[in-house]
Amino acid sequence: MPKRVDHEERRAHIASALLRVISRDGLEAVSLRHVASEAGVTVGMVQHYFASKAEMMHFAMRTVSARYEERVTARLAALGEHPSPQRVLETLLGMLIPEGDSEGADGQVGLAFQAYAASHAEAALSLEEGNEALRGHIAGIIRAAGNEVDPGAAHAAGTGLLAAAEGLGVHVLSSGLPEREARESLAHLISLVLTER
Repeated sequence: MPKRVDHEERRAHIASALLRVISRDGLEAVSLRHVASEAGVTVGMVQHYFASKAEMMHFAMRTVSARYEERVTARLAALGEHPSPQRVLETLLGMLIPEGDSEGADGQVGLAFQAYAASHAEAALSLEEGNEALRGHIAGIIRAAGNEVDPGAAHAAGTGLLAAAEGLGVHVLSSGLPEREARESLAHLISLVLTER
């Protein structure tokens, strides 16, 4: 009897290989051949599951986004039933500042995807959809904190906090900014936003 193949598992296996290639060698090293070698499969198999490099990149971006959401959900749940808005925002946005080698590798992949999205409209649209949802969520937390902030101002503040967190994460990855200093700066910015009336 022929062996049953789990196609989603195989696609995820290939996407994981892609992420390892990006993290280790950079986006410029990505090719169907390189990813196939990393995954231990043939180029033909990669092409069977992904018709193009763009399709493979899009699937991998969704995979990274799902992993980020799982980590955020777990860390927010660990805060308990009624965490302060400050703690929630520090946890949520702090996930964009890499901690340790594993998150550093994910951060490198995230940077590579942002660079990829800058020149690929479909990837940019996918990234923007996720970012818009996150900005809206942050704005909701700011408004729920009791600040008398209109929705537009809360959204602007959420956009600024998200950009600041991402920027701090980039500095940790690229220029040696100590993680502790980045987190302290983020906490200070969040505090300023939450105390504004």
